Amino acid sequence: MTKKILLLGSGELGKEFVIAAKRLGQYVVACDSYAGAPAMQVADACEVFDMLDGDRLEAVVAKHDPDIIVPEIEAIRTERLYACEKRGIQVVPSARAVNFTMNRKSIRDLAAEELGLKTAKYFYAKSFDELKAAAERIGFPCVVKPLMSSSGKGQSLVRTPDELEHAWEYGCSGSRELIIEEFIPFDSEITLLTVTQQNGPTLFCPPIGHVQKGGDYRESFQPAPISPEHLAEAQAMAAKVTQALTGAGLWGVEFFLSHDKGVYFSELSPRPHDTGMVTLAGTQNLNEFELHCRAVLGLPIPRITLEHTGASAVILSPIASREQPRYRGEEEVCREENTDLRIFGKPSTKLNRRMGVVVRYDALDADLDALRDKTKAAAAKVEVY
Repeated sequence: MTKKILLLGSGELGKEFVIAAKRLGQYVVACDSYAGAPAMQVADACEVFDMLDGDRLEAVVAKHDPDIIVPEIEAIRTERLYACEKRGIQVVPSARAVNFTMNRKSIRDLAAEELGLKTAKYFYAKSFDELKAAAERIGFPCVVKPLMSSSGKGQSLVRTPDELEHAWEYGCSGSRELIIEEFIPFDSEITLLTVTQQNGPTLFCPPIGHVQKGGDYRESFQPAPISPEHLAEAQAMAAKVTQALTGAGLWGVEFFLSHDKGVYFSELSPRPHDTGMVTLAGTQNLNEFELHCRAVLGLPIPRITLEHTGASAVILSPIASREQPRYRGEEEVCREENTDLRIFGKPSTKLNRRMGVVVRYDALDADLDALRDKTKAAAAKVEVY
């Protein structure tokens, strides 16, 4: 049963995946572009290289000859994974899924054009003139994003034509093609963690609500308030898109919710989701990393049950430094009941980098707003210096 897993990307999500894999007796090689990444600290072996270098990627695969390749980030020469899959290496969830979801153009066209899922109106732009023309057709406000990015990098909410030039320059810092979307006046956002199994039904975690700032996650909570009909609509869309992309694993499927207009498909990640760190509070019988690991290994998942109401809040760095960051205030967090602190162990920091998370749980009938406030207050007590 022991498999050799090559983990591509070794951040905080990868670290929790490695912990889940080690508990099931697996051997993990953690890879990233810098030494001492969080997942490397708990893995069996590690490799430091640029995963956008296809030749280096293939060399590392040849060196370790893994049974399974698990991508944890998007900045990978994902087209090289097709050859790995053809040689009999399991790519998670599949080479097709990883390739489609690395590029917003591919996944949006699949969702909207091929599968007919309800999405915001959108256009693409390879020049500033194309951006202006697309914005005029969509109207203001609109959202401008790079086709390839993560954690909200390069994303702008454009309220007036005067802001387009900045959005173009900011978006093009990570991509030479942008997507311009209609701004949906949504009431809330949810992540629907969806599990596809090798030999079992598709399962859904209770919906997770989240708050983003600058396109990046700041807090999440579970279960998110949602009507039964809207939840059924989101589950149907999540099942449809994950089935089309194929493969086994946990997926983070994001939706906009509007009381008047219903559910809109937003984005999808073929891996554990940052907002799903709330499951580390014990909100479910299995957290998202344990679910991903079981699905990857082909182990059965009989069902997913909601055990507690939970919330998470991130710890951000107010400084930029190449030195090992230090922390104070942990004891204040640990004094609180039903509260846990996770420091990711990143070897350096930059301004507003996510360095840790506080998770907290309460009874299923607890006041969710009060729980969120207590969790954010606890996270604010931890100082990075």
